[in-house]
Amino acid sequence: MWAVASHVLKNKLTRKKRYPLVLMLEPLFRCNLACAGCGKIQYPGHILKQELTPEQCFNATDQCGAPIVSIPGGEPLMYSKIQEVVEGLVARKKYIYLCTNAVLLKEKIDLFKPTKYLTFSIHMDGLEEEHDFAVCREGVYKDALEAIKLALSRGFRVTTNTTLFEGARPARVREFFDEMTALGVEGMMVSPGYSYSKAPDQESFLHRERTRGLFRRILAAPRKGWRFNQSPLFLEFLMGIEGRDYHCTPWGNPTYNLFGWQKPCYLLQEGYTETFDELMETTDWDQYGHDKNEKCRDCMVHSGYEATAVDQTFGSLRGFLATVRATLLGYRWSGDDDVGSSDGAADRNEAVEPPAVDRTEAASCGAANTGTKA
Repeated sequence: MWAVASHVLKNKLTRKKRYPLVLMLEPLFRCNLACAGCGKIQYPGHILKQELTPEQCFNATDQCGAPIVSIPGGEPLMYSKIQEVVEGLVARKKYIYLCTNAVLLKEKIDLFKPTKYLTFSIHMDGLEEEHDFAVCREGVYKDALEAIKLALSRGFRVTTNTTLFEGARPARVREFFDEMTALGVEGMMVSPGYSYSKAPDQESFLHRERTRGLFRRILAAPRKGWRFNQSPLFLEFLMGIEGRDYHCTPWGNPTYNLFGWQKPCYLLQEGYTETFDELMETTDWDQYGHDKNEKCRDCMVHSGYEATAVDQTFGSLRGFLATVRATLLGYRWSGDDDVGSSDGAADRNEAVEPPAVDRTEAASCGAANTGTKA
């Protein structure tokens, strides 16, 4: 994307060491699902009732200056001012990823107009069985599928975002990629889950070596036609490919929400600042990273490492050529290592057995205080 490339090059030319690529704008924490692996909605009712004003959203966007604005939550389609905020960001020529579970998309789609600046990023954690289990409610996969088809038929840009946990089966994930590709989504995003301390399910988060083994088996032989909405170098990082042992750049995806600018990143909550400049100047960035902080030890999430990969792509000729090679020829995996050496599975399509969970508990497995109305 030229907007990202020009933004990186501009900051490189001015020798700016730290700069944002994507603003994570959370206008509310309220959600209509309670996923077992989510740590973003565990707030009391009086917090879940609150929303950012459009003026706060626009002010944060202007302060940050990132070319891309991701609107997660909570569920942003429950935000009472979502139309106004999207229209305001489009007027600013920001590229928007509205991250939604799609439960309300069919009901709300008439609020929006197709434009190159707006993409619906639909949360899809695999095929029907896996997705409904992950979100702790049956029928959500079918609803999301219908919403994707509707959005595409209306001319909207649509991508998917997928979070993988312990127990993910590579063959099923690959089948899911095939299905999303056949639907015609513009791109897919995939990432391992972050081990939120407040998440109801603490048993399903992947450790670093397990992540690498899982993604090798999923991505080592990508099917023709798969399109990922993320840096090829980040995907190689997830696979543990030599030369891709990146360090986190949390300032690449700063977060603004009800409490202010979140330190240091979208995933950790270690204080807040009132302004973006204060966030950048007062955060001790050197104390974070998988080799420096216990809370970061197993994190390989896109919001921390995608910006690192993008910086390498547009920040050096070597990185740019590596991205071109990966795009044209596929991800660099020699097969010299035993892909199962770190996780006990010798073949990338072999299932990693999930923990035993009673499917009848799915409806309440992520129980949280999310029923508060606006």
